[in-house]
Amino acid sequence: MERQGVDASPAQLKDQDPQASVESGEHQRKENPEEEASAAAASANYLLPGPFSSLHSSIEILKKRAQDLIENINESRQKDHALMTNFRDSLKMKVSDLTEKLEERMYEVYSHHSKIIQERLQEFTQKMAKISHLEMELKEVCYTVETVYKDLCAQSEVKLWG
Repeated sequence: MERQGVDASPAQLKDQDPQASVESGEHQRKENPEEEASAAAASANYLLPGPFSSLHSSIEILKKRAQDLIENINESRQKDHALMTNFRDSLKMKVSDLTEKLEERMYEVYSHHSKIIQERLQEFTQKMAKISHLEMELKEVCYTVETVYKDLCAQSEVKLWG
């Protein structure tokens, strides 16, 4: 692990980007955890004289806190992801159940309406048959009336001429 803070002058430390230090330290930690452990042990044995020792320990504390925050954020994101996955799965199940119930209800309504339509269609067919029968009877009556009228007319002509 690179020790920029140990070999740097106070002016360089002041101008150094703290985020870059955290990121470079985080990048190195992710690459080789064994080096991190040995470097931490070496830094514990190596103490700088004077004000630099407190600066070094403050930097290490800040790095540790930053790393802890990053880990907490990542854990929180993983929990949020798991929560959303569970929510999505639960919602899918509920929507599926509701869709199934709706479909069943639709078929019940269709069945009920089909029975009503069938009954009405049967009534309609019966009424149409009755109308056809009445139409035939009416035609027969008309034919009979016409025949009677012709017969009456023919008889009255015979009486008039005869």
